[in-house]
Amino acid sequence: MTVTLLRKFCSVVILLWVAFGLVACGGFLPKTSDNRHNQPLSSAIQSGLRSMGSGPGEAMVIRIFKQEQALEVWKRTSAGTFKLFKTYEICTYSGDLGPKFKEGDRQSPEGFYTISPGLMNPKSAYYLAFNTGFPNKFDRANGRSGSNLMVHGDCKSVGCYAMTDAGIAEIFGLARETFKGGNPSFQLQIFPFRMTAANMAKQSASPHLAFWKNIKEGYDLFELNKAPPTWDVCNLQYIFNAPGGGALNPLGPCPVVTKDASLTAKQQADEAAFVSAVESEAQKAARLAAEEAALKARGQAVNGFLNNIGGVFGGNADANVPPVMSGQPAPQPMPTPQRP
Repeated sequence: MTVTLLRKFCSVVILLWVAFGLVACGGFLPKTSDNRHNQPLSSAIQSGLRSMGSGPGEAMVIRIFKQEQALEVWKRTSAGTFKLFKTYEICTYSGDLGPKFKEGDRQSPEGFYTISPGLMNPKSAYYLAFNTGFPNKFDRANGRSGSNLMVHGDCKSVGCYAMTDAGIAEIFGLARETFKGGNPSFQLQIFPFRMTAANMAKQSASPHLAFWKNIKEGYDLFELNKAPPTWDVCNLQYIFNAPGGGALNPLGPCPVVTKDASLTAKQQADEAAFVSAVESEAQKAARLAAEEAALKARGQAVNGFLNNIGGVFGGNADANVPPVMSGQPAPQPMPTPQRP
């Protein structure tokens, strides 16, 4: 082996060693790496999972909140319930609050989705990605269209949820290990905001309110039980924890669902708080409108007063009458006529 070849060989070994060291310490492989989808979870991630009574192969749930630009990863623990593991900041998403309706509207979707291994994209041009599964059963039943709606890296979005490359590397790794643990899928829940009564009240005039109230039931069930609810579609809307195991007709009537007492109590309390908050928002809006009207009236009164003063001092004087103080020479007086 020549000296040149030996140097090249040593350089490759060093680069591989540095890359492995970065991954082991919690870094991530560059976009040029064809193996970036297989980079192992960092020791910090694995330690964090163990400390909460979970592990890489346990089931997971992802929740996205648009307004807060937050993506949460929840993992199942040894107790059987799910616990929040980590929250990632979303770099950006497309559009406004509200669901996606059609291809090209540049909206990011909202609703409940099921992510399987086939939706994972290890060779994404946006570092790594997984498809949200839009349009799902609900979207198709309601005539909504769109394609390639992803959660990906590269921190830029056209209808997707964009993360940092480091963030999506961890999320992708957590999903990969969940599938390796024998879980066929994980649930993706996408909300416009945290579904509190106060936040709902602020959006009470939105045309999406009925849809948000529908998906809020799934949000409430997860909050109460710390486990992902099953979802299906009937009567063109989501239904959660429906009885029986068969798929429902998305256009047909919904079966009767017996809600547990805790969900009923929460919904009643939230509805009362919603009504109160809406009234409070309306009173606030009325007060602001009254203050704005009063301010406008005062401004008009002041302007009128100043205009009147201007009239006294010549601001509205006849153009044929020279002003008292014009800066011009005063006209010469006419001579007094002599009496004969």
